[in-house]
Amino acid sequence: MELQNVLYEKRGQIAYVTINRPKTLNALNCDVLNELIHLIKDINADSDVRVVILTGADRSFVAGADISQMQKLTTEEGREMTRLGQECMSLIEKTTKPVIAAVNGFALGGGCELAMSCDFIIASEKAKFSQPEVNLGIIPGFGGTQRLPRLIGKNMAKYLIMTGEMLNAQQAYEIGIVQKVVPADKLLDTATEIAHTIIEKAPIAIRMAKLAVNNGINMDLTSAIEYEAEAYTVSFTSEDRVEGMTAFVEKRPADFKGK
Repeated sequence: MELQNVLYEKRGQIAYVTINRPKTLNALNCDVLNELIHLIKDINADSDVRVVILTGADRSFVAGADISQMQKLTTEEGREMTRLGQECMSLIEKTTKPVIAAVNGFALGGGCELAMSCDFIIASEKAKFSQPEVNLGIIPGFGGTQRLPRLIGKNMAKYLIMTGEMLNAQQAYEIGIVQKVVPADKLLDTATEIAHTIIEKAPIAIRMAKLAVNNGINMDLTSAIEYEAEAYTVSFTSEDRVEGMTAFVEKRPADFKGK
């Protein structure tokens, strides 16, 4: 698929994905969602890529869904767009690569949902977060009503969804939406530094950790602990485990091979 609305660049083992519709503040429409789905599938199949950084062009991350497109949709078409958005967010969440959201500006509606589908969020001091869909007569439809309470708790999520209140980066950090706030001119550098830190770790362990957290959170505790044990065993069986422990004993950096 030829990308019209998304920029892609691979630098070493890091994939940089940039939503590129600056005239609409990078609003999500069906074309953008389809391009993201196609691209994330390709990245997931690329063994050279270890970490993904997702951001937005110019002064916005993603300022929501494209309302000019949504306004014209029938009920069935609206449902189809919601399903497409959910598919995109779930694909990002479930990809085997760690995905870092580098939020440089507005992350509103679908943009907030997109950021929350990533493994964690690094935000510029200029970033803004909101689920303002009730102002349009709808509710979050790309997973926001489900991921937000899992991040910050049920009551706070209901408050933000029902009021549409906008949070600045520091407020979002304080309630757990954002994991780190940095100066705007340091955003991508910080995300890249974190990506390199992850790349230095054992690839199989990183993959198993993501699976254990993402899948275990939807289980009862007993089942989740059992799932963790299985994921742990996969990592323990790896050559990387032997290398990691040997390197620790020998007091040298580990040379992980992802095996």
